[in-house]
This record gives sequence, C-alpha cells and structure tokens, in this order.
Amino acid sequence: MEYQSLNTFFSDYTHNISRGGTFIRTERPLPIGTLFHFILTIPNVEEPLRLKGRVHWRLKPKDCKDGQEPGMGIGFVYDDEVQRQRTIALVETLMTNSLGPLLYDKLVASHLRPPEE
Repeated sequence: MEYQSLNTFFSDYTHNISRGGTFIRTERPLPIGTLFHFILTIPNVEEPLRLKGRVHWRLKPKDCKDGQEPGMGIGFVYDDEVQRQRTIALVETLMTNSLGPLLYDKLVASHLRPPEE
C-alpha cells in the first residue's frame, strides 16, 4: 500500500489500520491463514515499513452487501516485541507531529486507553 499524503494514511489508520492489523481492499483476497509480506510507503518516512501479515478474514466481491468493499482483514505478525513497539512508536510519532499532541490525543490516543473505573 502506498500513501501519497499523511492525511490519507491517517484516515486509513483511524479507520482501517490499527495496532494489530489492517484491511486491504482487493478483488482477490488470499485464503484465510495465508502469511505474506507487504510494504507500507508513508510520506515523510525515508524507509517504507516492511511488515508481515496473516489473513484473518476475507470478503469476496460476491459476498459484499450495501456498499461493502471486497478485501481481507490482516493481522500484523512481528518477529519480536521490539519490532512491534518500534512500528507502533513510528506511527504514533508521525501522527502526533502532524496533528499536534492535543488533536492526536482526542482522535486516537484517548481510544487506546482502558476505560476509567
């Protein structure tokens, strides 16, 4: 997936990309359980993110209803905890720098914190 602007990346991040995975739109989703490598090219980031993912679910074109898009739900697969934390930190830094800390907290970070008791 290649992003031309940070806004598009952030829009996908808040809707289709999470800390744990992403949705990839495609007319030909891979079989569930397929492990594969993919690259996220993000504006203002020198090196693209090279990630591994596993198909958790898929939606074929014939099964789409009411404006749904065909594709597959991908769970990120990290080699280790260091790689996972590095990827999360990079995305959060990009978002904080672009949106500012207050807006980032309202749009993203507040949704990641556990509810207060």
